[in-house]
Amino acid sequence: MEYRTLGRTGIEVSLICLGTMTWGSQNSEAEAHEQLDHAVGHGVNFIDTAEAYPVTPVSRETQFLTETYIGNWIAGRKRRDDVIVATKIAGPTRDAVREFRGGNNRLDRRNVEQAVEDSLRRLRTDYIDLYQVHWPDRPVPSFGARGLTRLDDTPDTVPIEETLGALADLVRAGKIRHFGVSNETPWGVSEYLRLSREKEWPRVASIQNAYNLLNRTFEHGLSEYALREQVSLLAYSPLAGGNLTGKYLGGRIPEGSRRDVSRQFVRYDLPGQPTASARYVAIAQAHGLPPAQLALAFVNSRPFVTSTIIGATSLEQLKMDLASVDVRLDADALAAIEAIHRELPDPCP
Repeated sequence: MEYRTLGRTGIEVSLICLGTMTWGSQNSEAEAHEQLDHAVGHGVNFIDTAEAYPVTPVSRETQFLTETYIGNWIAGRKRRDDVIVATKIAGPTRDAVREFRGGNNRLDRRNVEQAVEDSLRRLRTDYIDLYQVHWPDRPVPSFGARGLTRLDDTPDTVPIEETLGALADLVRAGKIRHFGVSNETPWGVSEYLRLSREKEWPRVASIQNAYNLLNRTFEHGLSEYALREQVSLLAYSPLAGGNLTGKYLGGRIPEGSRRDVSRQFVRYDLPGQPTASARYVAIAQAHGLPPAQLALAFVNSRPFVTSTIIGATSLEQLKMDLASVDVRLDADALAAIEAIHRELPDPCP
């Protein structure tokens, strides 16, 4: 396993981060613990979760199970010091199914403090290594939206200053070690950095955004923050919701797959996706690689990526994904990837 430094924290995290958003829906607790045992046994020290998980599909009946499964593993295996645990607070609710803290889950001080306490309890730990804002309180073009044409802030939109002030106090209290953002924009990252400088508060350590062969929009503005300001990219959806494995080519929807069980995931159901996916799969086949490993190896190779978040519903998938750390794409493969990107840039932002 390869390790990289998380922001300016000095913490070394594994290049592969174990994502968990299927645990509690597509995966049982026993399967979750099996994945944890295998991943940690093969050098993974970084686990990413959220109070909103699982989300395949979203359900009130399964809400909060993922953190609970992880907490039970931590307590049962007594391996808290061996793992870097990252979780997230949900921003304003965007669906009618789930409810957090009475249904008014803004990113104000009350919500941030209560969410941390709830996650600490479920995770059965005294501290969270990396606490992330799952999505902003203000309206932003995220989860596949393109651009911002007007400001839609409402009177109850919580300023970043209030959110960051609460996080800073939780760092001082020792309940979280560091904080990060997710589904953020260049403006949002710049505001967190500005406030940290002016208020002498802890600085943002990471940004968790989608990054894959079908969506390289992170390169447009945020990659410079990642490199110059050492705000680590934790790349989620590196397989573009499974599309880059080739399993959905030809309109197939395998039984039990994410598209089968979670019809709310439409981010990659866009016109250019099937063509682009098929061409990237063809590159993998031409180079004798499983398509998933080509896609992951590309993300792993980017200098602004600190950790690639993988998610697996089976141990076989997990093993395949972990093996990507040993894959080095040659010049011909990288040139072929760039040729497709020039012709079909970011079909699924």
